[in-house]
Amino acid sequence: MQTWGTTEAGFVAERKTAWDKLDGIVLDVQRRGVRKLGAGDVAALPALYLEVCADLSRAQAATYGEALVDYLQGLTAAAHAIMYGGHAKAGWGGGAVARRAFAAVLESFPQAVRRHRGAMLVSFLLFFVPLFGGLFATLADPSFATRVAPESMLRPLVHAYREGFDAGRGAGTDAAMAGFYVNNNVGIALRCFATGLAFGAGSAFYLVQNGLATGAIAGYVTAHGAGGNIFTFIVSHGSLELGAIVLAGGAGLAIGWSLVVPRGRTRLGSLQTTARSVTPIVLGAATMLFMAAAVEGFWSASALPAAAKRTAGAVVFVLLVAYFVFAGRPIRARRARANGGATGSRAPPAEPAPWT
Repeated sequence: MQTWGTTEAGFVAERKTAWDKLDGIVLDVQRRGVRKLGAGDVAALPALYLEVCADLSRAQAATYGEALVDYLQGLTAAAHAIMYGGHAKAGWGGGAVARRAFAAVLESFPQAVRRHRGAMLVSFLLFFVPLFGGLFATLADPSFATRVAPESMLRPLVHAYREGFDAGRGAGTDAAMAGFYVNNNVGIALRCFATGLAFGAGSAFYLVQNGLATGAIAGYVTAHGAGGNIFTFIVSHGSLELGAIVLAGGAGLAIGWSLVVPRGRTRLGSLQTTARSVTPIVLGAATMLFMAAAVEGFWSASALPAAAKRTAGAVVFVLLVAYFVFAGRPIRARRARANGGATGSRAPPAEPAPWT
């Protein structure tokens, strides 16, 4: 039985570049040792290994030829030995390569965000334009919020934020709320991403809906005299939480756009390529949401002074902006210097990303 509607020859043609890249890294390690791996190869190795593992499973499920399956089994086994074998147990040369691999993972996230900067910008606008629209509309007419969220939910929020957080919360309550925030926030981000399969329309809908609701709720609480408290509560984790929702929505929009404009591929091939490209964004956004839930559960509602929370929020915002603007760029600069000033690298050029 064939899977994905792809022949074996088409499958090989589609994936051969990645296999050759991983094969080259394996041969390089076998000839010169793992410590000689360049920064680019260290960055590429974890993702290539996972991709080829998936390719092996796909080939087996499709009952492709024995020679192809044997080749993929050998390639994954060799890569596995590099990732988790004696080198890994020995700390990959005292931990130096392991640290480089970890750094590469951290760098792949902002690189992927910048690669899909067009989709991220559209996602940002789809979320924050309705957010500020809902905020200002509710400040002008508080009844506007009741058209977006039920009044039975809005009134308890006003009461809670009027009381403030001078007394803090118990540790048990903090832990329970952190769990609730993880479940709620991840659910929102997942909808913003997964519904991108509906040619991006689902992602756009959920971004607008959540942006409008967030702004209307904040406006309603502010209109009833608790604006300072809700701002102090949100500011510490807001950059992480709202940023992750925008990133997840942007990844969903990129997925949807790959179906609308497949750029000379089949729609399935375009979807697969874009899905691999946005994977670091989805994983990074999920990590940001877990971090936001921890801050929201244990810090934002604590009895700490408002000035401390607002200062922390400003610091987090600046660090996030710097991370997405600058992280990952030094690797390319080092490659350029190593190539005598050339801007290219040993790796094949990346596929052009949608909306860039």
